[in-house]
Amino acid sequence: MTDSLPSLSPQDALVAVMVTVSVSDESVRTVELIAIERMVNHMPIFATYDIDQISGVAAIVYALLEEEDGLDALFGLIRDSLPERLFETAYALACDVAAADGTLRQTELRLLEEIRHELNVDRLHAAAIERGARARHLTL
Repeated sequence: MTDSLPSLSPQDALVAVMVTVSVSDESVRTVELIAIERMVNHMPIFATYDIDQISGVAAIVYALLEEEDGLDALFGLIRDSLPERLFETAYALACDVAAADGTLRQTELRLLEEIRHELNVDRLHAAAIERGARARHLTL
């Protein structure tokens, strides 16, 4: 698949980031899927997005992650599809998906670090984004 990567819309790229975080620990949790759907349904960035495209984007993510250098190819596709001004948005969505189930696993933390690096998100900005995600997903 890396020979002919599909093109993604900016919204598709944001969905791809969220799906990637969800599958990073090899266990897609219902709460993570609900979080993705909720964000797509309610965030202004997705106002014109067809939610039915999520399954196609997910299929691209799954196929790329099956390949040896698929994660690198996926990050390249995401960077090519997203305007730089949306890199922090992508990181924020990734953090929200990771925090959705109330537990951050080591694989999710490593992937968030990789996303931060690949999208060149400033460490101080990333810390604020992470703190916001944590605050939004706390439970009693």
